[in-house]
Amino acid sequence: MNIPPLDLTQQYETIRPDVEAAVLKLLASGRYIGGEAVADFEQQFAQYIGTEHAVSCNSGTDALFLALRALGVGPGDEVITTAFTFFATAEVISAVGATPVFVDLEPEGFNLDLGQIEAAITPQTRAVIPVHLFGQAVDMTKLLAIAQTHQLAIIEDCAQASGAEWDGKKVGSQGRIGCFSFFPTKNLGACGDGGAITTNDAALAAKVRMLREHGMPQRYYHEEIGITSRLDAIQAAILSIKLRHLDAWNRQRQAIAQRYTQLLDPIAEIIAPRAVAGSSSVWHQYTVRVEGDRDALKQQLQDQGISTMVYYPVPLHRQKVYLGLGYGPGSLPRTEQAAQQVLSLPMFPELAIAAQDRVIQSLKDCLSPFS
Repeated sequence: MNIPPLDLTQQYETIRPDVEAAVLKLLASGRYIGGEAVADFEQQFAQYIGTEHAVSCNSGTDALFLALRALGVGPGDEVITTAFTFFATAEVISAVGATPVFVDLEPEGFNLDLGQIEAAITPQTRAVIPVHLFGQAVDMTKLLAIAQTHQLAIIEDCAQASGAEWDGKKVGSQGRIGCFSFFPTKNLGACGDGGAITTNDAALAAKVRMLREHGMPQRYYHEEIGITSRLDAIQAAILSIKLRHLDAWNRQRQAIAQRYTQLLDPIAEIIAPRAVAGSSSVWHQYTVRVEGDRDALKQQLQDQGISTMVYYPVPLHRQKVYLGLGYGPGSLPRTEQAAQQVLSLPMFPELAIAAQDRVIQSLKDCLSPFS
């Protein structure tokens, strides 16, 4: 039996009747863009996150892009973020004409080292994009204090963290804007692309709505250059169904993560991810550090039918497109070390105990020659 890094089919089977009924109803309605399904999901998602507004869009990348545009970030501006994330986080900064400024990771985890942010602030700094990576929330209390002192906007990248909390509040509810991805593999995933921004600022929400519709506050009247970035009604209907199950699925992820941590404790070559006080992680990924040859271990596990993933093998500051920014080898040492060590084990709510036990046993078998 092969064990995949995730399996979307098992989850679908648990909600198949509701999803099929909703999709067939929408197909019969002829209302495929906008309409009640989208409005209902936006309202439900805003209520879930704890914000006044949620504005859906085509993807998490578009959510970040629209957030920057709505805040007026553009050429000549700088935005501080992490180099250890998916490319989209920095890509959108460049796409609006601004410059990404990369900060290293915290000493033990995978999120931004908030202690290094103030040293990276210049007169051109407009915003910080913290990434709640792998479902683990950034310390928003500390970050918001820094932002207030320096009058910076916080754009939360919540792509991997739907349902995660910092100090009892959902991520996406504490910065100026929260940005979410509903890519199928996410904790709250559509059956296609999708995204949303959340905010308590009515003016920002209105600006995002205008920008996602060709800069058009009123049909055929255009005030700015926008884009077309809409969440399909079918995806909205599916997301509304999945949203009802999200907390239960996240609790299953938390139980799996807790068990992984306990079972991995005796394996010296594996460093399990740490729990952070104040943060309620939703474990989008269960990502360990491998002390030794990570790539060899990955291949050995694959040979035994255990599929793992590496997020991310090349940090953003070492990507070809960003070499011109001047971050040489060793400039972000913790980030570069993480890129060499990280390995994400199979993680999805339906992962069976027997499958998890097999993952652990395979790790022990593969590592025993090096013990």
